[in-house]
Amino acid sequence: MAKTLGTERHKALIALLIEKREAAGLTQIELAKKLGEYQSFVARLESGQRRVDVIEFLELSEILGFDPDKALRTISHFE
Repeated sequence: MAKTLGTERHKALIALLIEKREAAGLTQIELAKKLGEYQSFVARLESGQRRVDVIEFLELSEILGFDPDKALRTISHFE
């Protein structure tokens, strides 16, 4: 399997997560606290330095209030 960091899909996912965090009115620090992580964890996700696993994605969708199915469909057309 090819590396996924930096692909168009990965970039689309990162952009979506940043958009949803900002729409929720949360800073990276506030989101990190809700996740039980440090701010640097969120910064690495949002800068594309770290992959988002499925469980993290579901937790992010719950905290940020978005439909994970719809979000995946949105980014699925990127290659």
